[in-house]
Amino acid sequence: MKEIYSQFRLDGRVISCTPTGGGHINRTYLVVTARPHLYILQWLNGQVFKDLSGLMDNIVAVTDYLHARVADPRGTLTLVPTCEGAPYLMTEEGDCWRVYEYILGSVCLDAAETAEDLRQSGVAFGMFQNQLADFPADTLKETIPHFHDTPDRFRIFREAIAADRAGRLGSVQAEVNAFLAHEEEAGALHALLQAGEIPLRVTHNDTKLTNVMLDENTRQPLCVIDLDTVMPGLAAHDYGDAIRFGASTAAEDEPDLSKVEMSMEMYEAFTEGFLSACGDRLTRKEIETLPLGAKLMTLECGVRFLTDYLNGDVYFATSRPEQNLDRARTQLKLVADMERKWDAMQAVVARYLH
Repeated sequence: MKEIYSQFRLDGRVISCTPTGGGHINRTYLVVTARPHLYILQWLNGQVFKDLSGLMDNIVAVTDYLHARVADPRGTLTLVPTCEGAPYLMTEEGDCWRVYEYILGSVCLDAAETAEDLRQSGVAFGMFQNQLADFPADTLKETIPHFHDTPDRFRIFREAIAADRAGRLGSVQAEVNAFLAHEEEAGALHALLQAGEIPLRVTHNDTKLTNVMLDENTRQPLCVIDLDTVMPGLAAHDYGDAIRFGASTAAEDEPDLSKVEMSMEMYEAFTEGFLSACGDRLTRKEIETLPLGAKLMTLECGVRFLTDYLNGDVYFATSRPEQNLDRARTQLKLVADMERKWDAMQAVVARYLH
């Protein structure tokens, strides 16, 4: 690793470089110098991210913008330049490496143990929307094309149904029909964007609690991390995916669907944190679309799981044969539960309309 980290402007002699973190896509190392000074060194997975330069250009633009507006240096990730002054290293072999300053005095939770934990993640992602509300989102690159294009996900789903590559269609016809019954509403958010009724925003696109850094003493959010999927999108996408994952009462692949529902306590906690931190930066129409964002992000994710199951489990990592099917079924159950609780969901959001 010395050949890599020695090409960055590190403070002091490196005394250790060890693997850290639980990510499944990139490779992450903790680098410690004799000062002492701590850094995070990462190798980016070019198989997952096809446009590594575009991805890093997005991160540079967003973090530079935030640093100019946030007083606490821990308020956003800080890239360490290479010895040549570049914000990241691209090797002759095509590998991309970057170094971040380690965020001192911070903690990251693996899962929400209480509603307050989820509320704080809502505050973090609401702050992110607030701070970047004036950033020209259309200048960012779409590093994963059609990432939250729900109609396109249904198009791919129909292709998987027609091909039936793994010969599984006959056993999941009920689930297929349940998803297709929602296809007509899949493009609702995109239609509002195209009509100019809601604006394009800078979105994080992986709004999990594990991507929030908290102050180790106050437990208040410092910043969000893992900016690899920062792209142009809709506020309802970030909000919706956070609800899909954070407000569910069961694991994403829970086989026992009786354990799966959307917790209104968790829903309200995240919503309160998110919208209080957004301030007045979201439009009235955007706020009205947030429950729809929760439903469509859950629907989209379920369609992706079932598409992969029909294709023979070629995209999402699985540890057992029916795992993607169980994932698809939990998302269907969450959508159904959201529909039952729709009035209550809208009532929570309505409190913040202005």
